[in-house]
Amino acid sequence: MSSIKAHWICLQKGIGIGKFFSLLIALVITILVVASYVLSWGRQDLSQPFSAPTSKDFVLSSNLSSTDRHSEVNPPVRSSHAQGGEINLTERRIPDRTELEQYEPHMFSVIPRNFLQSSRSPCWYVEYQGKDRDDPYKTNGYGLYSKRFRSIFEEMRQGFWAKMNLQEGNRYRLRCLPYFYIIGQPKCGTTDLYDRLRLHPRVRFSAFKEPHWWTRKRFGILRLKESFYSRFPLEDYLDLFDLAAQEIQDNYNKDKGMEDDLLIGEASASTMWDNSAWSYFYDNVTNTEPPVLIQDFIHAFQPDAKFIVMLRNPVERLYSDYLYFAIANKSAEDFHDKVNESLQIFDSCLQVSSLRACAYNTTFSNILPVRLQVGLYVVYLWDWLSLFEKNQFLVMRLEDHAANITQSMRLVCNFLHLGPLSNKEESSITHNPASNSRRPEDCNLGPMLPHTREMLKDFYRPYNQRLAEMLANDAYLWET
Repeated sequence: MSSIKAHWICLQKGIGIGKFFSLLIALVITILVVASYVLSWGRQDLSQPFSAPTSKDFVLSSNLSSTDRHSEVNPPVRSSHAQGGEINLTERRIPDRTELEQYEPHMFSVIPRNFLQSSRSPCWYVEYQGKDRDDPYKTNGYGLYSKRFRSIFEEMRQGFWAKMNLQEGNRYRLRCLPYFYIIGQPKCGTTDLYDRLRLHPRVRFSAFKEPHWWTRKRFGILRLKESFYSRFPLEDYLDLFDLAAQEIQDNYNKDKGMEDDLLIGEASASTMWDNSAWSYFYDNVTNTEPPVLIQDFIHAFQPDAKFIVMLRNPVERLYSDYLYFAIANKSAEDFHDKVNESLQIFDSCLQVSSLRACAYNTTFSNILPVRLQVGLYVVYLWDWLSLFEKNQFLVMRLEDHAANITQSMRLVCNFLHLGPLSNKEESSITHNPASNSRRPEDCNLGPMLPHTREMLKDFYRPYNQRLAEMLANDAYLWET
């Protein structure tokens, strides 16, 4: 026992107890990942092609048009992480509709295959089964679990019954999904974009900015790293678009037969990257990569949806993320320690697992001291482009948005085919102060340490290089 104790003391003195525990955690995680692979050896590797349709191989060459595709598909490999400074992005298996329906049968029973032709937003009528003058939102999970949303639902109750569509004695309500999604990333300016775009006269959003339904609430995740609650059914999510749906209905009734140009949007910044709940609900024993992703379900119902992606230098994004979400003892030194620990843990995963498996690994998401994986933009965008066409995405940089808000908002409006604005309308959108900027107390902490910055630049560089190739735009190198 004395020799063990002496060895323990030497370890503490030699590397420091904080670093020792970081290494210990990394070792434990490595063992867990290896164990998951042992369990999965009896099944075909998810990086190998299955009989189901595989993804389209996205063009990385800048001299091709946005709709061109590679004529040759690189053979998939097990390792998807950086090798010799390069990022290997492999194909994934695309689940078909039958498989998705097995995972989420209720979702497929609610959303129809076809939507109303009179609206650009995907809407449909459904017979209302509730009792007369009952509270239509009394069981809505968003209202039950959050006091700040209750006033919103109170406003929605006021006109609910007057907006019912009566036909042959039956009551029908209009249900809608978003026409477009602002899908990411956190701390990249999505709140500012949302606040400006909702001032557009032809844009309506969900009752609040970030429902996080596709990524969290439908699994019963209210807050990250907390235990699960009751799952929010699809109807709770659809309720959030009731005010927009009622306005679309009013416009249609006013101008019979005219297509309504009101567009519904949703701005959950977790949609692009957060698939951390899959291991609890979708085959959590044998698979090391998610068998299905969020976008698989969205594509099943809305193959023509549009997506806006706001990105930022991932080094700066991570520091901003730390300052915003850390609760106590924030400092540049603490950030450096957390970055160092996170890099060690993430590297331990990449030693034995694919990049995709590490990016979507639930265990790593919960234990990483800082959200290093959120800045792996190319990994997530690659998987979205396995389903949707490139022209369905508008990818923007926060740096460009902040430098020229007018130009940025014109790009968004053109992308959504919203048409020109009057000078007064454009001024109301562009002249507001920036939203969700850094808090004064966080500004007082100063910048990150130079050594921390260099560590993160080295880590993100190969991912940024691949992203710049994918988008044919060197601005996404973030080298200046």
